[in-house]
Amino acid sequence: MLDPVWLKTFLTVAETRSFTRAAQRLGLRQSTVSQHIRKLEQASTQQLFVRDTHSVELTSDGEAMLGFAGNVIDTIDRAMSYFTGTELRGRVRFGASEDFVVGPLPDILGEFRRSHPQVDLELTVALSGILHGQLRAGELDLVLCKRLTDEDAAGALWTDQLVWAGRDGIELDAAYPVPLIAYPPPSITRDHALEALRRSGRHWRIVCTSGSLNGLRAAALAGLGVVVFARSLIPPGLAELPAGHGLPDPGEVEFVLTARRSALRGPTAALSDAIQAAAERLHT
Repeated sequence: MLDPVWLKTFLTVAETRSFTRAAQRLGLRQSTVSQHIRKLEQASTQQLFVRDTHSVELTSDGEAMLGFAGNVIDTIDRAMSYFTGTELRGRVRFGASEDFVVGPLPDILGEFRRSHPQVDLELTVALSGILHGQLRAGELDLVLCKRLTDEDAAGALWTDQLVWAGRDGIELDAAYPVPLIAYPPPSITRDHALEALRRSGRHWRIVCTSGSLNGLRAAALAGLGVVVFARSLIPPGLAELPAGHGLPDPGEVEFVLTARRSALRGPTAALSDAIQAAAERLHT
């Protein structure tokens, strides 16, 4: 039998990649954590971790165990909640790209908090490329952002057209480089804009770089240049530039909701469900 206590310890070690940090999070001695993992490996007859003095990594059997352990713990949590009437508890480290902070996302998160007041919600707002990196590093549980070009094709919430935007009435002189306002790297919309300009043979110059959506908006409102946004997420005060400006098509972008497999249970699964249910509100 696979003891749920061992499985919970296993999931925590897998998340932290450290027996020491897992012990601290669980309030156990490190020797107890080691004992739980040893018993789980004995019960499953497989080695789940490769560990030395510097690192802890999952084996292929450990990767397989992640899904089984997560399902078992999630089932137990839901059963206990059903029969005891207890509220959902825990922590969700949620990351969202800058595109959503001025839209309906705060309302959606507020509704989630009111429905689950015992869940601690930690919000990180950053560029999509940074969020994907933090998710892979185990620093976030769930992210809502643009898809990286090298990600697999499954799981998009929606696809949006990228467009050039600026203040109303802005004019561009074709004889001069395109004045570009952009996020700093790693930025997916920046990459799309630069690649489109390269393909078309248009020259450009970066007139403003800002890691803040408000910074990009302020520069565009000041008439410094033009910026690429998803069509449904153009900030207030800016408008899509008509085709007469001769700018190349920057293409499409997909928005995804991605979770670490070991974290997609309990509070994280509940927040994922809430965001998926409200997806239409996020881009209309």
